[in-house]
Amino acid sequence: MADRPSFDLRRAHYGRYAGGPDPLAPPVDLRAALAAIGDQVLEGVSPRRALREMLRRGFAGRRGLDALAEQANRKRREMLRRNNLGGTLDEVKRLLDAAVLEERQELARALDDEARFAELQIAELSSSPAKAVQELSEYDWRSGSAREKYEQIQDLLGREMLDQRFAGMKQALENATDADRLRVEEMLRDLNALLESHERGEDTGQQFEDFMDRHGEFFPESPDSVEELIDSLARRAAAAQRLRNSLTEQQRQELDALAQQAFGSPALADQLARLDGNLQAARPGEDWESGREFRGDNGMGLGEGTGALADLAELEELSEALSQSYAGAELDDIDLDVLARQLGDEAAASAKTLAELERALHDQGLLDRDPEGRLRLSPAAMRRLGQTALKDVATQLSGRTGGRDTRRAGAAGEVTGASRPWAFGDTEPWDVTRTVVNAVVRSAASESGPPVRISVDDVEVTETEQRTHAAVALLVDISFSMVMEGRWVPMKRTALALEHLVRSRFRGDDLQIIAFGRYARTMRIDELAGLDEVFEQGTNLHHGLLLAGRHLRRHPAAQPVVLIVTDGEPTAHLEPDGEPYFDYPPHPLTLARTVQQLDALARMDAQITFFKLGTDPGLARFVDQMARRVAGRVVAPELDGLGAAVIGDYLTSRRRR
Repeated sequence: MADRPSFDLRRAHYGRYAGGPDPLAPPVDLRAALAAIGDQVLEGVSPRRALREMLRRGFAGRRGLDALAEQANRKRREMLRRNNLGGTLDEVKRLLDAAVLEERQELARALDDEARFAELQIAELSSSPAKAVQELSEYDWRSGSAREKYEQIQDLLGREMLDQRFAGMKQALENATDADRLRVEEMLRDLNALLESHERGEDTGQQFEDFMDRHGEFFPESPDSVEELIDSLARRAAAAQRLRNSLTEQQRQELDALAQQAFGSPALADQLARLDGNLQAARPGEDWESGREFRGDNGMGLGEGTGALADLAELEELSEALSQSYAGAELDDIDLDVLARQLGDEAAASAKTLAELERALHDQGLLDRDPEGRLRLSPAAMRRLGQTALKDVATQLSGRTGGRDTRRAGAAGEVTGASRPWAFGDTEPWDVTRTVVNAVVRSAASESGPPVRISVDDVEVTETEQRTHAAVALLVDISFSMVMEGRWVPMKRTALALEHLVRSRFRGDDLQIIAFGRYARTMRIDELAGLDEVFEQGTNLHHGLLLAGRHLRRHPAAQPVVLIVTDGEPTAHLEPDGEPYFDYPPHPLTLARTVQQLDALARMDAQITFFKLGTDPGLARFVDQMARRVAGRVVAPELDGLGAAVIGDYLTSRRRR
């Protein structure tokens, strides 16, 4: 038996997947996204605004841009509330007080005159920590512990000042030797020389490579060019300047004086001042002027405070990018690396999903642009919205009547239940049961016996009647009352469902959508779906019936079906000159013209159904009388059942003949 490789489970390691996008992550749910956008569009919101609103609010349990922006603003407010910038000064004062106390204790035990003179020097120290540190620069310490604490002050100042410009330097230089400090000073001199050569326009390619070879350990981000080096340094230096701007005048004076004692020499402060000048000249567009008001009790050191100000700047940039409120804003403006660093991987994943969603909506053709360049829902998107609306309606119909949704569009006609022998040219489906029975009977009667073989004479086909071809006019009321009473979106959803049903299941039918307000007009489904709310008076059913009659006359061989969705009695009609006439209460001439057109449709043998919305008594009287006059029907559905009522009546009308 071949040897099998052995595995040491103790050496197995588990961690976050880092090979690119998560291969097990669920795909972006375009259906939920499109439904969210579609709801807004049906309410009259432009597709572009609907897309932005969905991205802002989020969808399907995913956080939107507003939630991410609020998280960034909350973190920013908390940083300002919790912290203050006096940490370095407080630490200097603590070390200075401890050093002076220990030196006094040491002097008190001495009996010589020099000790008394030293006590006078200590007693006369300035109350300002910065001046006191400066005055003690030449003092001959007797206490070794006090001298160590004083040297800690000088070391702390040097490390803090470097940490302002180079993140992590405070920890890296802890317990540093004199040789380490000399290497830092050498790095600063070479860095300033490099930046000044670059500012003069000299070719610094080789100089940069030499600089990184000597001092690359100070730059863990490993910049690839002088420009990248300047970018990283300038952001940190600008934050350091904003920290200085955020201090009180007294704090600035104290730190300026203390800077001269960093590492026991003014050389470091001079090199850093030179570096700041070079960086400001190279990147004047950075924010070197503003400041922040920290109000908390947690004192931060210079390096920590500079990092906090850099974080605040990033949080403010994130808030602006997440707001998408500026001209030309794109989701690609959001830096996902910064977002993950400031708000966590989950926030970055949410933003990435939103960006992928927006791209997918465009890439899969659900959003496109009209000839004028405006964003719109594409025909593919309209089909999906119609499919969703029809599915909702089918669910309602199934619950009410026991029917079910099906993808089958039918064959050549409606099945009667009978069958007949196949003849050349027949396209009806086989009656498999009768065909097999015929073959078995024939084989049993023959002498050859089994196996059973099917011949042409055995084949029977199902009998069908010619499938009905209907011309359907859907008249929808778009007067202002439909908007005011919350009937606008259900009306549009009903039209979407009916249009999708006709196009997908009854392709031979001819549907025309007619919208009527003060006047009537035919509309494509995408035009109706994107129709803004109409705040005008007038229910011109007369004009709508005129257009319905024209549609039915164009299809004389089809079964005529007229479906009228309205929430008010007719209050307008079309004059001979083509202008609408409006009056309320309804003018007798308006009612007469409307009745005249209904009679014309009845003479065409049209099946007319009124879908009465609301409880207007005038509408109830009118539709009841008209239904009796033209042998039509009146349906008074609940608003959430409008779609099911219209679809159900359409299917019933088709079967009636």
